[in-house]
Amino acid sequence: MAPLNFAWTIFSFFFMLQTKYVSCEDTTYVEGTNDSLEEALQFLREYDREASAMCTRLTMAQWNFSTNITMTNRRKMLTEQSLYDKFQRLSWRKAATFAWSRLPDPDVRRQMKKLTTEGRLALHDDQFKELKDIIDEMKEIYTKGTICPYNKNPVYCNQKLEPTLSKTMARSRDYHELLHVWKSWRDAVGPGIRQKYIRYVQLANQAARLSGFFDAGEQMRSVYDIPNFEDNLTELWNTVEPFYRELHAYVRRKLLQYYGSQYIRPDGPIPAHLLGNMWAQSWKNIEDLVLPYPGKTSGDVTPELLRQGYNPLRMFQVAEEFFISLGLKPMPPEFWRHSLLEKPVSREVVCRASAWDFCNRMDYRIKQCTEVVMEDFLTIHHEMAHIEYYLQYADQPYLYRAGANPAFHEAVGDVIGLSVQTPRHLQRIGLLNNITDDYETNINYLLSIALEKVVYLPFAYIVDKWRWSVFTEGVRNMNAKWWELRLNYQGLIPPILRSEDDFDPAAKYHVASDTPYIRYFLSVVMQFQLYESLCEASGHYGQLHTCDIYRSREAGRLLREVLQAGASRPWPDIVNIMSRGKTKKITANSLIQYFQPLITWLKVQNRKEAFVGWTTGPHDTALFADWYRSEGTTTSSGLSTYLLAFLLLTRWNQ
Repeated sequence: MAPLNFAWTIFSFFFMLQTKYVSCEDTTYVEGTNDSLEEALQFLREYDREASAMCTRLTMAQWNFSTNITMTNRRKMLTEQSLYDKFQRLSWRKAATFAWSRLPDPDVRRQMKKLTTEGRLALHDDQFKELKDIIDEMKEIYTKGTICPYNKNPVYCNQKLEPTLSKTMARSRDYHELLHVWKSWRDAVGPGIRQKYIRYVQLANQAARLSGFFDAGEQMRSVYDIPNFEDNLTELWNTVEPFYRELHAYVRRKLLQYYGSQYIRPDGPIPAHLLGNMWAQSWKNIEDLVLPYPGKTSGDVTPELLRQGYNPLRMFQVAEEFFISLGLKPMPPEFWRHSLLEKPVSREVVCRASAWDFCNRMDYRIKQCTEVVMEDFLTIHHEMAHIEYYLQYADQPYLYRAGANPAFHEAVGDVIGLSVQTPRHLQRIGLLNNITDDYETNINYLLSIALEKVVYLPFAYIVDKWRWSVFTEGVRNMNAKWWELRLNYQGLIPPILRSEDDFDPAAKYHVASDTPYIRYFLSVVMQFQLYESLCEASGHYGQLHTCDIYRSREAGRLLREVLQAGASRPWPDIVNIMSRGKTKKITANSLIQYFQPLITWLKVQNRKEAFVGWTTGPHDTALFADWYRSEGTTTSSGLSTYLLAFLLLTRWNQ
């Protein structure tokens, strides 16, 4: 075990012994003494009506700003956000007066629990404002981050993450240009966010403890509301990890062939800047370096979309027809009247595609600066799946108008994408004339999807794993902890020395913006589980990756039952529906089945590899852990003992 992990593990054990006993003496959740069911029901009715109205006003203000970026619209949005926050805090205080855990109605208990345990509403007013201001400041540093161009005039240091830096990371194959962009982005945002993040951790933990949790990590996990949640995550990762290591070994060999042994060891971790993405969370952009059969037919139908004269409106209409073919709801009139489907020329907008629920059971919209390319064609289906989810659970109370757990929405959107991108579906809608169903084409197809979805899993796993460890263990060595996880789970190393003056986790928006991330790990796993069930319902036979659920009313019935429940039932019950009674657990078995032809192929390709996975040594860890840089003057065990003694002494003095 690495010194950092060992020392903190022992320290945390003794710390938990001191604190857990006190926690056990307190109620787990905040609640009062009012046990009147009638008053609780009346409160929830009033909350549902007022929360829906407040949500409509806030969402409209957010929409107006996102589709017309002006200072006036920004001020209006911030005003509505402040009013909504005040309303939620007042509602939390009222809900906390009820002895809700003793109320006889399970639905009332469920809604009250959601109201009193989620969010940071337990903080005092001044601390709540301070925390919100800190998060806003971190987001502003991130969104305003710019760097200087590579090997050009440093006066024009105005290159932003989107679209410039992301395009460079995707398209450049120059080792040093990629290094410049990778490092400069982290220099631009990390140090400025670091001190603010330390205070954020303190306030988030305080809010969690006021709500009855040990720390903010436990509060974040509580929304999944199952025991041993972290053990479930570990089990999912253990199922997928052997596949990821095979994929890692194959890609490493291809990169070694391209960049050479001076940059990559044949048995080592991969430098994190060479994988086509600022965070190495997707490797799809390096397909040109790694696809084994480049001469085979591409699945990109962009040329056919253009040849047939598609425009953004027609792309949306084709997507709607997919959902109608399943027996699901069409897009309502308000959708077509108010959605933004193309980038306007007369005003500045936020172009990132998104689906919007205006909380009034009528108004649903998509905002997308659509271009006639296959990527946007798939994105339209994904975003419209969110709208379909909104439509299906629209009759639920406000607190239940959400996914069954935070991972469900993304999983549903991606399930539709798995079906739509199949060659069979593209042929059925007239965008692909000749399906080449041969072994090599299938391997290319599966590898392309794996480079996006499978390689994302370890990254999506460690973001919150790191965040939770900081909440529990403290802010010491935050950057080293980050890179230790990236090395252990992703097999990646920083391409240049890092220190605790750097703050590389903040290079990801979700860290700076206080956005939980484990939902994305779960959504990738879940989408294959739901996809397999829908394919079985549709009567599909053959390999799973060839399934298209288009026009299957049986698949539509199953999907509708999953979507209509919203968050009204415990999510394991929804998984049980989703799996057609087979299990209440999220499992990675369907993912493995989907990629089985690729897994078998990778094992054959990697037989000549000296090592599948990656070996690590002090030369790797020295890139981010200071103690390894002092030429072996202290052994690992000695250093662990020293760190443990120091930490325990510090705790004793406090």
